[in-house]
Order: sequence, then C-alpha cells, then structure tokens
Amino acid sequence: MKNKQDCAAGWFKTLQDMICAEFEKIEDELAEGPHASLEPGRFAQTPWTRETGHQPNESGSVLQGGGEMRLMKGRVFEKVGVNFSEVYGTFSPEFAGKIPGADENNGAFWASGISLVAHMRSPLVPAIHMNTRMIATSKIWFGGGADLTPMIPDENDTQAFHAALKECCDRHDPAFYPEYKAWCDRYFFLPHRNEPRGVGGIFYDYLERDWEKDFAFTQDVGRTFLDIYPQLVRKSMHKPWTAEQREHQLVRRGRYVEFNLLYDRGTQFGLKTGGNTEAILMSLPPEAKWP
Repeated sequence: MKNKQDCAAGWFKTLQDMICAEFEKIEDELAEGPHASLEPGRFAQTPWTRETGHQPNESGSVLQGGGEMRLMKGRVFEKVGVNFSEVYGTFSPEFAGKIPGADENNGAFWASGISLVAHMRSPLVPAIHMNTRMIATSKIWFGGGADLTPMIPDENDTQAFHAALKECCDRHDPAFYPEYKAWCDRYFFLPHRNEPRGVGGIFYDYLERDWEKDFAFTQDVGRTFLDIYPQLVRKSMHKPWTAEQREHQLVRRGRYVEFNLLYDRGTQFGLKTGGNTEAILMSLPPEAKWP
C-alpha cells in the first residue's frame, strides 16, 4: 500500500510542477492586448500542514499531512490555482458513512491529488477545471476529470477539448468516454438554474478495477489536459475583446461560484476534513457579478 501511495503522490506533485511551468511559459508569450505591458505572472508557493495529533478537529476528523497551494495572478491568467495535497487520518463518524470503505476501516483514510482551476483575463479564453486523486480507505480508488467553462462558447474549442479527452479515454477503454462524459454532464449542472456550468468534459470516481491500469489512466488524463488546454489558451489569448464581453464574463463567473459553494463534492470533502480553507476555495474567481 505504501508504495502505491508514494507513486500516486509523487505523480500528482510532478504534474503540479509541469503545469505551473507551462502556465508561466504562456505568461511570457503574451505580446499584445490590454495587459501585455504587465509583468508576466509567477506562481506563489504556499506549503501547508494540518497536524492535529490524535485529537479531532472542529469537523470531528483527525487529519495529518499537508500539501502546497500555488497561486498565480498574471496577465493571461487572471487567477489560477494549482494545488497538491497528501493527507491522512480518520474521518468523523458522520462523514465516514459517506465515503466508500471508510466505515469498514474505522474511518481511517489516505488521500492525495492535484486540483486546478484557471480564470482567464480574456473572456475569449475558456476557464478550466481539472483534478485527479487517489483515495484509500478499506478500498483504493481513483477519481477526477477535466471540464471546460467558456464565457463565450467557441464550438471549435469545445470539439478540440472533447476530442482530446475521447482519445485519452479510448487508449484505456472505449467505454470510458461516453460514460464519463455523461457523468460530467450530470455532475457539473446547476439544478436551481436548470443549466450546465459549461460545455463539459469527463468526470469519473470510484475507479478500482486494476490499480496499475487505473493509475495509468489517471496519469493520462493529466497529460492530456496539459497538452490540450495550453493550445486553447494560445489560440485566443491575443485576441481583443469588448467591455460587453467582459461584463458577460463576470456574470457567467457567478455561476461558477454558485456551483462550487453549493454542490461541489471536493469543496465539501476538504472543508469537512479540516483541509486548508484558502486552498479549497482557490477555485473561486477574483471578480464576479450577479445581474
């Protein structure tokens, strides 16, 4: 078990490094537009730990471990967070009943993953969310995915994004893409508005067929994201936009806030296990509006 945990956590940390390096490279490439004169953004790195010993925290969970929050506010990326975590401990009895295998393991758990959300300055460049994770209780499984949230939809971007994810899924199991696309469409949906958060992607959880195969797929999801999303950013980051488009972007960001605070399971998991609050809420945009 320890070797599997080390392998997974090591990959998530490596992926964090790779993504941050690529995003900083994009920041250096902006040559025109209203923010081209600004200094290129760089990630601020904030390590964090949660060492409660054997005493439950305010949520009733015993949590140890930590991670690193990386946050950048730049001239292409208005706000992007790329977070790594590796935590372990014991779930509260209330929360353990909601996590597969936790009751059978007296609430003991280990979890590691990477979580990313990017909000862009240009309303023509889509926002993005990606996360992958491994969780161990009496069961071991992987979960994650990636989904695209354009402020102003571009069908070519949507098709390219989904094509890349389909190719990734098909390399591992042809049944993955239709299943995980439908799961994403169901999950990233705002029932109180009866509308999707964006144009979807893939979402999967509780993947526990064969550890080596499941880990390979999870790694491929991360690599696919790192390949396709920078292409979409570079395609549109130099294009001019209007004040009306910016206003529309800010209103659409409000939908993002609503979903993450009301429905997102990752947000609830982090807060209920006593994780780092700033890292958990880094998904929220720096500016949003409601009409």
